[in-house]
Amino acid sequence: MHKKMLPLGIENFEKMIQEDYYYIDKTGLIIELLKNQSEVTLFTRPRRFGKSLNMSMLKNFFSIHSDRKLFDGLKVTKEEALCEKYMQKFPVILISCLLQM
Repeated sequence: MHKKMLPLGIENFEKMIQEDYYYIDKTGLIIELLKNQSEVTLFTRPRRFGKSLNMSMLKNFFSIHSDRKLFDGLKVTKEEALCEKYMQKFPVILISCLLQM
């Protein structure tokens, strides 16, 4: 039996999928964001609660430079019209700022 690794400290969606770490499918967030069509969305969570991983997931979904196969089998791919309209359609820049306290 193949055992997956725990993604302790991994904030990169692409790495988690490609290197076969455990991943709890949070791609429903993409569906929710696109269906709500808010002008601004604020992500507030405590430290170490997945904000950077979610941003990485969003980048990989929208970016013209990402691999569509990263999302194979995940919830968002069941929304075919949504994927056709938004997936890999945009140039994306992700800027991350790490604050040390």
